[in-house]
Order: sequence, then C-alpha cells, then structure tokens
Amino acid sequence: MQLSRLFAIVAILVSLLSTSRAFAADDDAGAPADTSAQPGPAPEGSDARAPAPEGEADGGAPVAPEPGETTAPKSTSNITARASIDVGGYADSTATTVLTPSLSGTVESPTAGWAINGRYLVDVVSAASPDIVSTASPHWNEVRHAGNLGFRYKPKTFGVAANASTSYTPDYLSLSAGAQLTQELDDKNLTLVEGYGYGRDTIGRTGTPFSVFSHELEYHSISLGASRVVNQGLVIGLFGDAVLERGDQSKPYRYIPIFTPDVAATIPAGASASLVASSRMQARPLEQLPLERDRFAVTARLAWRGDSTTLRFEERGYTDSWGLRASTTDARYFIDLGRRVMIWPHGRFHVQNGVDFWKRAYSATSVHDLPALRTGDRELGPLFTAGGGGGLRIALGNAGALDDVAFTTTLDGFYTAFSDAIYVKERFSALVTTGLEVRF
Repeated sequence: MQLSRLFAIVAILVSLLSTSRAFAADDDAGAPADTSAQPGPAPEGSDARAPAPEGEADGGAPVAPEPGETTAPKSTSNITARASIDVGGYADSTATTVLTPSLSGTVESPTAGWAINGRYLVDVVSAASPDIVSTASPHWNEVRHAGNLGFRYKPKTFGVAANASTSYTPDYLSLSAGAQLTQELDDKNLTLVEGYGYGRDTIGRTGTPFSVFSHELEYHSISLGASRVVNQGLVIGLFGDAVLERGDQSKPYRYIPIFTPDVAATIPAGASASLVASSRMQARPLEQLPLERDRFAVTARLAWRGDSTTLRFEERGYTDSWGLRASTTDARYFIDLGRRVMIWPHGRFHVQNGVDFWKRAYSATSVHDLPALRTGDRELGPLFTAGGGGGLRIALGNAGALDDVAFTTTLDGFYTAFSDAIYVKERFSALVTTGLEVRF
C-alpha cells in the first residue's frame, strides 16, 4: 500500500514538472535556486534548529539534497531573478505520507552584493501509524503552510543576512527570525560566520482556540563557524550550534500507556497496539516532557573538488540536557557527465541513544503514582538509520547559458531500527524530491 502511494506521489511530481517546463520554455534563462541555509530556528515539523538529532529533526527521515544545490557562476548583469518550483514526496512503512510542493524566488545584484529571497511551501500529511490507531483514531490528515523571507548584503569581505519565517496548522503556530554575520579574511581563504535566532511556537488542539488551550515554546539559537580554503580543490569547515528551549513542547494528542511494574517488565519491543491495550492500566495520561532543553552540536565539513568530481562529507556530533547523544554521517559524491549532466550517490548513517527519562513501558502502582516525565515519541528513544540514494541534475538552457533552466531530482531510501519502543521495531522510508529552476 505504501509503495503504491509513493508511486502516486512520483506520478504527481512528473505531472507538475511537465507543466512547469511548458511555462519555463517561454521564459528567459536562470541559474539554480539559492539553497543556502538561512540563520535562525525553523518551524515545527521540519525542526531545523541545527543541533536537533536526526530522529527528531525530521521524524527519522533523512533529508535528501535540495534541488539546485550546485550553483552556477554568478551572472555579470546588474540584477538577476531566479525562481524554482520543487515538489517532495515521503512515504514509509508506518502508513505515513507527506507531499510538499514549494515555490521560491530570489532577486539579487551580484555586483552590488545584495539579495532578497522568499519561499512558500505546503506540507500535506496523511498518517495512520500504530501510535494513532492505538488512540482509536483510524486516520489523521493535516495541511501545514510555511513561508520565509530573507535578505543578505555582502558588498566585499563583510556580509550581513537576516530572515523571518512562519508556519501554521490549525493546532500549531510558529514565528521565528534570525540574523547572521560573515567575515572573509586572509585574501578570502578564511571565512568566519556567527548567527543568532529567536522563535516562539504556540501548540494547541485542532478546533480549540489558542486562547482556550495552548502551550508556549520559546527558543534562542546561536551559531559559530569557520571554513578554510586549504588549496585549489579542498575546503574544510567546523561549525558549532546551540539552541536553548524554554516551554512545554509536549504533544497534546499523545497519550502514554501505563502498566503495573510486574506487567511493564514483560512488554516486548514492538508490542502490538492490541497487546498494549489489553495489558495497560486504566490510566492513560498525556505526554509530559521537561520544560527546558539545551541542545548542542558540532559539525565538521569537507569539500574536495577534482577535475570532474566533487566529494562532500559531513560529520555531526550532538548532545542535549535531556541526555540524548547522537552522531550523523553524510556523504555525497558529485560526478560531472559532460557540461549538462551531473549525478551523485548519497549515503547517510545516524545513531543515537535515548533520553534520560525514556522507558519502553512506563509503570506505576496506581493512578496517584504516575511518572512525572513520560513520552511515547520513539524518536526520543534509541535508534539507528542507514541508507542513501542518489540525484540527477540536467542543465536545459541553450548553448552559452546552460544553467538558465535546470532540472533536479533525488531519490533516497532508508532503514530505521527502534531497539526499545512499543508498536514499531523498524521502519522503511523513501524520499523523492524534484525541482525546476529558471533565471529571468
């Protein structure tokens, strides 16, 4: 069933791109869309606050490279405009699918050093995972709208950037903003970056006004980093991030099964919803997470360029005040097949332990002795993810302006093992992205 949904998503992507190409054929040329990371925290769902481990950052679905990741040389014209349409599709073996169409654009002056960019996306989520079925809800659908605006100015060796973003669902509102400074030294062979972001999320329930019921979550993010051009073909970088979160980020729909101590010891990993329902106590409290969380991450990056190949390697270590430790390794190897075509294989591996208060089966002697901290989020438990895939980029522009129109697509598949969670022991997932970029 999930494979058929994924094929349906792919069919939608192809249909959208066929339409996009018809429009693009009448437009002037363009470089690939700018996909450089913007400073500051991101909305819930993507949870792109940098230090988050993979399991929480994207629900365990590793992120594929975005279309347009390889940029063309800057135009010599005074002002250029770029636009892209991208569609992403995700499906996994826990009956979750996500379709994400997005539109983005950039207007910039390469000679003056300024640029303005914006993006709008929609997440269409459908889920019927064991977690949802266990709460007597057969299916769950949600549409999330998100957008951001950014500005950057770097006339010479010093640059500033700022952005603001928002995300909305009927039960979640996220607002955030951030700024970043860039300084080039040593004849532009050394680049220093530092950034700060602030965000505020309001978590509620669908059908209930935020004024009646809501949780508030505030977060501050700080980033520092440096990259060094070692020689003509090698660039290395080291980056650190910290995110300080304050507020209640417990999910208001997530109920936690409680067992008597003797029964809790017998609940196996991957226990079915029926077994959990027949074994638990009558009490079924809501999830309760700590009201503070401090996240820290250090990332090392390496980029090596050969005659017709490029290697990009990234290793990230993560820790937080909840006791979660994680390591993520990501590598891509870009291969130029002539002037128009580029392909790349992609590999990713992630491993983490569980938070300090993680329990496969929480226990209590009575309803008056419930655990103060409790969660059913298996992304907070021990897990590992391994997998990969590849991508393709084709320059469709005319001779002399090959990158005026570019088509990019990626396909990745991953296996995730949850070693100490009920309902689900493993997950297979697939992620497809497709994009078309045009310069005017």
